[in-house]
Amino acid sequence: MFYRLLTVLSRSQKGLIMMALDLFWVTLAFFFASILYNTGQAQPISLGMSLVYLLLFLPVAGTVIYQIGSHRIKLNSYGSTDIAHTFALALLLVATGALATLSQVFDQPLPIPALLNFGFIFAALSIGGRIALFRLVSRVYANAGKQRKKVLIYGAGQTGQQLAAALQTDNEFEAACFVDDNPNLLRLNIAGLRVHASKSIPMLVERIGIDRIVLAMPSVDQSVRLQLARKFSGLGAEVMALPSFADIVLKGEDTSNTPIELTSLLGRDAIESDLPTAEKTYRDQRILVTGAGGSIGSELCRQLILCRPAELVLADHSEIALYSVQRELQKAEANVKITPVLGSVARPELVREILRDHEIDVVFHAAAYKHVNIVQTNGFEGVRNNVLGTRIVAEEAMRAEVAQFVLVSSDKAVRPTSIMGCSKRMAELVVQDLATRSTRTKFSMVRFGNVLGSSGSVIPLFNEQIRAGGPVTVTDPEVTRFFMTVSEAVRLVLLASGFSRGGDVFVLDMGKPVSIASMAEKMIHAAGLTVRNRANPNGDIQIAFTGLKPGEKMHEELLIGSDMLTTPHPKILRAQENLLSELEIANALNDLRRAIETRDMDLLVTTLTRWVESDPPNADALTVVGEI
Repeated sequence: MFYRLLTVLSRSQKGLIMMALDLFWVTLAFFFASILYNTGQAQPISLGMSLVYLLLFLPVAGTVIYQIGSHRIKLNSYGSTDIAHTFALALLLVATGALATLSQVFDQPLPIPALLNFGFIFAALSIGGRIALFRLVSRVYANAGKQRKKVLIYGAGQTGQQLAAALQTDNEFEAACFVDDNPNLLRLNIAGLRVHASKSIPMLVERIGIDRIVLAMPSVDQSVRLQLARKFSGLGAEVMALPSFADIVLKGEDTSNTPIELTSLLGRDAIESDLPTAEKTYRDQRILVTGAGGSIGSELCRQLILCRPAELVLADHSEIALYSVQRELQKAEANVKITPVLGSVARPELVREILRDHEIDVVFHAAAYKHVNIVQTNGFEGVRNNVLGTRIVAEEAMRAEVAQFVLVSSDKAVRPTSIMGCSKRMAELVVQDLATRSTRTKFSMVRFGNVLGSSGSVIPLFNEQIRAGGPVTVTDPEVTRFFMTVSEAVRLVLLASGFSRGGDVFVLDMGKPVSIASMAEKMIHAAGLTVRNRANPNGDIQIAFTGLKPGEKMHEELLIGSDMLTTPHPKILRAQENLLSELEIANALNDLRRAIETRDMDLLVTTLTRWVESDPPNADALTVVGEI
């Protein structure tokens, strides 16, 4: 009956009930105070005078309650601030009565002791009444099948206490107890909850009926938290890790973070803080970023918008990627005009229109198919986009007299063994050729290794495999790669045009290459797990070696030759490499176009291996490509 009434009443009706209840406490408190004062007094407060004073107190109380909105406060949200408001109301009523007495508004004065008793009794009745009503309502909901789930909080520090306080007003969960490894806290009561030892967790789960264990230890290494989560996973209670509330609010911390800091996988110190900014270079410029929805392109846009260009044109052939990066940039509120353009860089009329209509000053060409295995089995489209698309954008930029053109390249362009690598090296040669003939546009290329966490990177793949329980797949125990953070990669790209003299290939001093097998081991250990191998047959996650796929190299390189030149920054180097003549480039492009139009895979491979300093791509893989 009572439960049905609670669910039927509207919020305004519940507010009126709480208002009436508070006015009832005013009346009851005044009569209790009068009775207490009248005991043993020669001149007691008469009933008539009590009614007169009530006629004063009730309108004042009702007006104040309505103004501060205490009647609209939910029972499970009634906290210390609201208690303070109740005491303030009690003091106001006492002051009102005292003022009426001193001003001799009424014939019979109201003694100050009676007024003070009235104030304290009202505060006690109002606060106690709400607490009792909350208990009653909670029991009604519990009996109606609305039992709150019990939470065990591992960690009685600041984060744990904040969680316990938050759960006091939650309709679904309630804090049952604390667990902490600090012996000084054991058997204490914190926030009304008992602190137990960690060894008592299985007993607590069974005896109290714990539904969820929350690890409220943000300062502890994530590997330790993951080990604890794994330890308690068999108790029948859900286990969750919680970052600090400050990190959630200030840093946007997410409990689903990757189990390892990406910079710890570089095999060197991160150099982002050592790279100069390029803000002045791009301020008030009109900039085109092709491939703006990709990993590098989107980060380019994020950093460029901080330079406050006059306009940022985003070009991409993926509608959802373009939409996502546009929305993100618009939230930055940088007062920069953002123009999304949907379409392929292989369409010369589209590129020509963008450059002309937006009067572009700088082009960052990041549009490319970059996944080795995908391009290996889709060679025609890979070359069409990566080579012919680059030629179209670069040639149109030179024709439009754009000031700067920067090509985003890859370490896989160095002596490539894959269709993708050959296409990226061919794109570099195309840009270098145009650089020799350009009088207004400065062309440059930026070549770097794998970007940590980007789409297609091994990091997301390893994370997914670890969460699934393994195995973690690595091509070969000896395989190595160069790695850099996406922020480092983009900062290098932004600096390139400032250092460019025309036709330059810039590379980053990335230290020593990183072993992929070693990286997999680090990520497994960081997840609180162990590697299962011959030395540890009872480990958690196995590393499976699958062998190199067609087109993949054992070790990547950043330089074709050995000649290097310095730049104004010690971590950025300029490569000295051979060029193709204008006639050679024209012949190569004609052969590639004919191969794509006729779907002649032999001609495509022959052309690439003729002009690119490479080891021939795997013949078996090319046979597969020809069948698609």
